[in-house]
Amino acid sequence: TKELIWHKPVGPDPDATFQRIACSDTDGIVMSGGKREVPLRLDQPGERWCPDCLAIVRR
Repeated sequence: TKELIWHKPVGPDPDATFQRIACSDTDGIVMSGGKREVPLRLDQPGERWCPDCLAIVRR
């Protein structure tokens, strides 16, 4: 079973391919399609928020 973990991208350029993520000072994610809105309540099987990013999003 595959699991998709959502992270909160942070950065000055929303269209940049590489985005830093809120839960790490060193890691990031490659996003070929730019940022997109992801609901806090995920309804797809196998999807969840990174707990650290979710805490930041909910602030």
